[in-house]
Amino acid sequence: MEIVDTHIKDLKVVIPKVYNDERGFFLETYNQERYKHLLGLDFNFVQDNHSSSTLGVLRGLHFQKKNPQGKLVRVSQGKVFDVAVDIRKDSNSFGDWLGIELSEKNKKQLWIPPGFAHGFLTLTETANLEYKCTDYYDPLDEGCLIWDDPAINIKWSVTEPILSNKDLEGLTIEQI
Repeated sequence: MEIVDTHIKDLKVVIPKVYNDERGFFLETYNQERYKHLLGLDFNFVQDNHSSSTLGVLRGLHFQKKNPQGKLVRVSQGKVFDVAVDIRKDSNSFGDWLGIELSEKNKKQLWIPPGFAHGFLTLTETANLEYKCTDYYDPLDEGCLIWDDPAINIKWSVTEPILSNKDLEGLTIEQI
């Protein structure tokens, strides 16, 4: 497994070891001891989520206000442009973002520590995104950063994504 540091402290790309042969492939998507050792992850994952979306759907940018979740994100089918925005107010990289393509082909994972807003844009007819969370989802604690905040200036590949009503009403980084 390879760990790639990003320009944002604590945000990491994980490239798992994949064993391919004529039958297909095998990879380990999570091993508590290995991830603790290589990533410094000392979290317990308490919830696994699976999201399926169609082409052009943008979900996010979501976060939990009082009980932020760390997330280990991967795509099991299709391809997405996955984005994490640092909203840790005391961080030197507050407002910085990272976008990465996650797909069933590249099998990359993204470790998003607590204190980030997270979202993704579906780039294929369908995509299945799966992620482990370090805290439970609480709908009363959820916040949403608007996907097209000009102060953040994320380079999405669409100008009119398919959004939920909740995501249409997201706040700017200045408002949160």
